[in-house]
Amino acid sequence: MEAGGLEWLLVPMHQLVSWGAAGAMVFGGVVPYIPQYRDIRRTQNAEGFSTYVCLVLLVANILRILFWFGRRFESPLLWQSIIMIITMLLMLKLCTEVRVSNELNIKRRSFAAADSKDEEIKAPPKRSYLGELVR
Repeated sequence: MEAGGLEWLLVPMHQLVSWGAAGAMVFGGVVPYIPQYRDIRRTQNAEGFSTYVCLVLLVANILRILFWFGRRFESPLLWQSIIMIITMLLMLKLCTEVRVSNELNIKRRSFAAADSKDEEIKAPPKRSYLGELVR
C-alpha cells in the first residue's frame, strides 16, 4: 500500500485525536472537582475545601479571557477558562450554602442548649435584704 492509500484513514484519525485532545483540555480541569462537589453535597461539610483556591482560579481564568481579547489563542483554552469559571462559581455557591447552614445549626443548638440550662437551673426567687431584715 502506498502512503496515499492510507490517507483516507489517517486524516479522520488525526481529526479524532485532535478533538479528543481538545476535549481533554477543556474538561480536564473540571474533573477533579466533581468528586469534591458530590462529597461536600453528601456530607454537608465544606471544611476541607479552600475557597482561596477558587478565588485564585477565578482570577487566573478571568485574566486569561481578558488576554484572549488582546491576543487570540486556541479556542479550547478559552472554553476551558469559561468552564472553569462556571465550575468555581458552582463550588463557591455550594460551600457558601453549606457553611451558612452549618453556622445556623450551631447557633440554633447553642440557643437551645442555653434555653434548656435555664429550665434545669431555676433558682428560687431572690428576696431583698431589707425584706429579710423586716421579718
